[in-house]
Amino acid sequence: MMTKVGHLPEETSSFVGRRAELTRLHTALTTRRMTTLIGPGGVGKTRLALRAARAAADRYADGAWWADLSPLHDDRLLLPTVSDAVGLADHTLRMPVEALCEWLGDKQLLLVLDSAEHLRAPCSHLLAEILTTSPALTVLVTSRQPLGTRGEYVVEVPPLPVDGAPDALQLFADRLRATDPRAGLDAPGDEAAAAAICRRLEGIPLAIELAAAGIGRHSVAQLAARIGTRFDARGVTVGVPGAYGSSGAAGLPGGPGASPAPGTSRLDLLADETVWPRRHRTLRTAIGWSHELCSPLERLLWARLTPLRTDFDATVAREVCAGGPLTPDAVDRALQGLVAQSVVQRDGDRYRMLDTLREYGRMWLTELGEARAAADRHARSFLGLARRAHEGWTGPDQVSWYHKVADTHLDLCAALEHLLAHDVGGAQEMAGRVGFFWACCGHLAEARNYARRALDAGPVEGPHRTRLHWVLGVAALLQSDFATAEKYGALCTAAALDDRDDEGMLGATYLTGLTRLMTGEPEAALEATGRVLRMTEGVPVDSGHRLRCRLVIVFALTALGRFAESEAAATALRRACERGGEFWTRSYADYQLALIALLQGRPDASAAHARAMLAGKHRLRDRFGIALGLDLLAAAIAAQGAGAQAARVYGTGHAYWRMVGHPQRGTPELGPVRERCELQARAAVGDEAYQRAFERGQSDNAEVGLAAALRTELQL
Repeated sequence: MMTKVGHLPEETSSFVGRRAELTRLHTALTTRRMTTLIGPGGVGKTRLALRAARAAADRYADGAWWADLSPLHDDRLLLPTVSDAVGLADHTLRMPVEALCEWLGDKQLLLVLDSAEHLRAPCSHLLAEILTTSPALTVLVTSRQPLGTRGEYVVEVPPLPVDGAPDALQLFADRLRATDPRAGLDAPGDEAAAAAICRRLEGIPLAIELAAAGIGRHSVAQLAARIGTRFDARGVTVGVPGAYGSSGAAGLPGGPGASPAPGTSRLDLLADETVWPRRHRTLRTAIGWSHELCSPLERLLWARLTPLRTDFDATVAREVCAGGPLTPDAVDRALQGLVAQSVVQRDGDRYRMLDTLREYGRMWLTELGEARAAADRHARSFLGLARRAHEGWTGPDQVSWYHKVADTHLDLCAALEHLLAHDVGGAQEMAGRVGFFWACCGHLAEARNYARRALDAGPVEGPHRTRLHWVLGVAALLQSDFATAEKYGALCTAAALDDRDDEGMLGATYLTGLTRLMTGEPEAALEATGRVLRMTEGVPVDSGHRLRCRLVIVFALTALGRFAESEAAATALRRACERGGEFWTRSYADYQLALIALLQGRPDASAAHARAMLAGKHRLRDRFGIALGLDLLAAAIAAQGAGAQAARVYGTGHAYWRMVGHPQRGTPELGPVRERCELQARAAVGDEAYQRAFERGQSDNAEVGLAAALRTELQL
């Protein structure tokens, strides 16, 4: 797995050679606004782009950012994926491309789009938009073909040299030692045999890595002989996969949608030089040879893993792949076998498959006639995840569920697309259960889109209907679409009453109560929420909707100036959340305690509560909540007399507000407090010093700025 450090993935293995290409890329990134690395699959475009981006990152004031496009099967999630990659979680009703263009407009950054070949036209269109509106933006793309964007500078990535340079041989030796630290090229003839392997594989890095991983019980010389025999055969032994995915074929050419002539197997096409370029056929043959070295169950697992879009763990592999001869225990054993042969990469307890190998496995899945069954299992697995996450909302694992939902976003979307086509009831349940997580993770457009499509797909009754209305209302509320939020609040209430669903009624009450608070009606919010809480006393005290309704009560009491009651209610709510390990509601109770203390003239206590809120929101990756908390903390610091520090925190808060696409927001009573405290900060240090500190906070890396804000020492 590629674990992100800063904005770029980590390099998880040694980098070999490529000095000339890196020099050329350095010049391109310095002088060109858009550069595309092209070459066949497995030639090393991603590794080269990553190394070049890491070397260049310091030249960009706003850093280097990475978007992996390989999991996207179409362009529906292209904009959300790129927006997510550059730190934008837009909470507005604008067109997504408009929000992205505005976010990047004043940024000086390097954006890397990896594996764009299957989305060439949509990527070209998107890049034309953002390069026009973002004059300091530089783009680096990897693709098997040029995108055709105006101003595109193309750099072809060749294989590693195999004659007169040690690069390919060094890569083979490095990967050999990665498979077995005791291995090497020390025996007589080993180095010559390894060089012969690299020549046979034409210096294609992925082919060399697979060969090194597949050495097993063979010597290097034996491996060279076996590969030589395979490549000298030239033709392909055509075989129809059996129940276990057996293969006598050297490799499967083409991609999804390849159409062989009638009576011709896809496997036959590998030998046709008029169809496939030589280097592409070389890699396919190498992958096919690696496939043959796998056991039948390893081949079957290889195919069945391909519906997964994101990194996965062993539990997910069992859920998605077990069935028939692949028992859960067999999945575990086969997974380790694929790791040993470098078909699957492992990092800790997480696994991932390179896109080129996933593409090969996906074709075998089709040959086996298992594509629909595999998609069904994948969708069932992620529907199960949505159910467990929903049930674990108020439990001690809330934070980890948030992260799982955020990290598996593309798999959840793929599962929903499949369910919308084949199991409408499952899609309706899933969209309702996962929608609030998406809203909190910043995927508001997806939450609304899938909830709307699920409602439109067919009749829905009971809790699923109420949840879908609720998701639509909450997402609209977070986008400041108060009329739509009010509409769905009324629909939620009617559905819950019709179903006699107390939990649904509490959810509807939270939505309508919060809408009234945001539109300046705290008295109405207090009266209606209090009434429903009394009517639904049979619902457990730790239910998510009951806790949220208690939060509405706290907000309303504060807005009405009933501070003693509000503080008591917020303290009791915080304790209830703490007992259950709930962070989302607890952090908003901290927010209210901070606001109450500030309104009562206790800035020290206010700052402490604001920092507690920020710590919780940071754990949940809730940028909207962080922006709210930073504004309140800045006000508390200003009230303590630390004008420059307050200005810097205000600046960091402004950076977070930009991430969610909003000007400063909050409940109506916060605005006057913020303005008064900002004036205090300016008076304490003067306008010039205040502006310098504000701009420093605004330009800081957001994480750095947040860490500085969380420090408790005052800088008077």
